Amino acid sequence: MSPLATGAPYGRPYLVVHVAVSLDGATTGFQPDIERFYELAAGWHEDATLTGADTILAQEAALADARGPGPAKDGPLLIVVDGKGRVSQWESLRNAGHWSDVLALHTDTTPPPPDGNSVRELVIGNERVDLPAAMTAIGTLGGINIVRVDSGGALTGALLQAGLIDEVSLLVHPLLAGSKGTQTWYGSQPCVIDRLERIASQSFDDGLVWLRYRLPK
Repeated sequence: MSPLATGAPYGRPYLVVHVAVSLDGATTGFQPDIERFYELAAGWHEDATLTGADTILAQEAALADARGPGPAKDGPLLIVVDGKGRVSQWESLRNAGHWSDVLALHTDTTPPPPDGNSVRELVIGNERVDLPAAMTAIGTLGGINIVRVDSGGALTGALLQAGLIDEVSLLVHPLLAGSKGTQTWYGSQPCVIDRLERIASQSFDDGLVWLRYRLPK
């Protein structure tokens, strides 16, 4: 079953959220099947990966110590929502070997990056990144038709609230995270959507279930 998406509505890219979750919707408190997760994610052939500053900051120490192979020529563009200018390891991200380049989404009030760590940027919004405007602007860059969101619940929730998500893909693990599941894939304020259209579902022998839904527009 190919997950390839089609269509980029309203002059912006097609946004798909692909998340590994427990049965109770948590993204933490368990060990996800990373190999299966990225094997499925590769089917979208994403043109860009969208993530938030918190996701990058969680791995900045490792990035600072790593010597990556350099930009991936045919890799997707990494787009980081960093309105407060907290990310510093831009060169390490660029050279990590996963992405062709990096792009920061900044605001009018974002402080400049540290010396020697410049980054290509889109300045869009005053104190917070204007996500709808940013997605429209990204659609004008050329060659970016499919964006996969690879981030925590806060960014995903904001994109849902803004009506920017076209597809939700959940790799459901056969377990309950319970109190260990401190974060959910949809953020702290879930968006109410009466009905989603099922695109496909697939079960695996190890109990994992892959669910894909299209959001109404």
